[in-house]
Amino acid sequence: MSAVITVTRFQIDPADAEQIRARHAALVAATRKAAPGLTEARLGRLSDETWVGIWRWDSAASLQAARQAVPGSAEATAAFALTREAGVDDIEIFDEH
Repeated sequence: MSAVITVTRFQIDPADAEQIRARHAALVAATRKAAPGLTEARLGRLSDETWVGIWRWDSAASLQAARQAVPGSAEATAAFALTREAGVDDIEIFDEH
């Protein structure tokens, strides 16, 4: 069973920077409660408008369970309401050092 990292890149209004940080934290907490398996969650900024969420899952099954349980939740709705042009990549991890 391989770990999976999801990378979500999105745009926000720079005025929403503090709100996106708070909403990301709430989304992480809700996701962990609804679907165990999220081992790391990071939020980073590439520029004032471009941000990246990097989440590590213990398995593809955990990621799939979360994708069934979390979308449409109050926390997900609030977090993604601030974003535009969101895209996500799932990366299966084969080797780590």
